[in-house]
Amino acid sequence: MSVPEDEERLLPLAQRWPRASKFLLSGCAATVAELATFPLDLTKTRLQMQGEAALARLGGSARESAPYRGMVRTALGIVQEEGFLKLWQGVTPAIYRHVVYSGGRMVTYEHLREVVFGKSEDKHYPLWKSVIGGMMAGVVGQFLANPTDLVKVQMQMEGKRKLEGKPLRYRGVHHAFAKILAEGGIRGLWAGWVPNIQRAALVNMGDLTTYDTVKHYLVLNTPLEDNIMTHSLSSLCSGLVASILGTPADVIKSRIMNQPRDKQGRGLLYKSSTDCLIQAVQGEGFMSLYKGFLPSWLRMVDEKKLN
Repeated sequence: MSVPEDEERLLPLAQRWPRASKFLLSGCAATVAELATFPLDLTKTRLQMQGEAALARLGGSARESAPYRGMVRTALGIVQEEGFLKLWQGVTPAIYRHVVYSGGRMVTYEHLREVVFGKSEDKHYPLWKSVIGGMMAGVVGQFLANPTDLVKVQMQMEGKRKLEGKPLRYRGVHHAFAKILAEGGIRGLWAGWVPNIQRAALVNMGDLTTYDTVKHYLVLNTPLEDNIMTHSLSSLCSGLVASILGTPADVIKSRIMNQPRDKQGRGLLYKSSTDCLIQAVQGEGFMSLYKGFLPSWLRMVDEKKLN
């Protein structure tokens, strides 16, 4: 028995602890991708909050006094009004979130694909298995990462609050975690978790399954080989499908997470995800559910390339 143990110690870490290595590598790749694409995420969140009709219930205007801004004007506005570095406001909890979410998602997906479901005889992973595996992996990863996602969304809106003359809610990341925990308890850290995991399930279903399917199709039915061109086309298609499926849940998630709360930590604008959905559609129209679609799509494509 001593010989195999000695030989095992000489193996690379990736072979000795494959799951742990996969988690760490996914987390590192996600951190790099997060830093590079975070301005798109911030822009997306600001777009999702524009024209929030439910604010009328608190005595405000159903529409914002400022005109609606698109993706480019929103990003330029942040730079001009708040400063260039504010494009990365909230990036610290975002990195925390991606280390947990991306690592947990990929490890879960790989485990389900290789161990639970397995590949077919021709080594192809069937579409229905990709759908189930992708959704389950997204749900697990997002549920674990919800507290960091909550802090990220709220910190992304701090710059806008300052411009509106409202007091800032947090002094920093750790103060945000502590304040949310003190006001709402452990449950408060999981505010918005329902639409959050719904979004994760839909995004992963679209992302992972479309990517695998498109790549497999291109390699088998076109002159393209398994190279950067195939990877880019697959990323473009998977990001589009993921954004179409996941953006409505993302809008609802962001609004629930950012809404003002009472002293007990209960939301003042929305009673539930369904209530948020109804108010958005009735007050702003169906397409309000797709606010922030373009930066969301671009970010998914860029993250896929960086990973």
